Amino acid sequence: MPHVTIKTYPISEEEKVNLTQEIVKAIIRTTGKPEEFVSISITDVQESDWMETVYDKEIKPELDNLYKKPGY
Repeated sequence: MPHVTIKTYPISEEEKVNLTQEIVKAIIRTTGKPEEFVSISITDVQESDWMETVYDKEIKPELDNLYKKPGY
């Protein structure tokens, strides 16, 4: 607890590591759970595929459940 799944336009390995570190810090600070309880996956999605593979299938059907909605 928790597992975070991130889908993003392609970013570098260094950016993935930095993003992971920042999210882990926020989770620990917010939940009080130790780092060992946190897992994070990051999947690159090409910009040309975003709307069809991520927005239409994962974001749009869950808009009412999103705590942060996209602005596009």
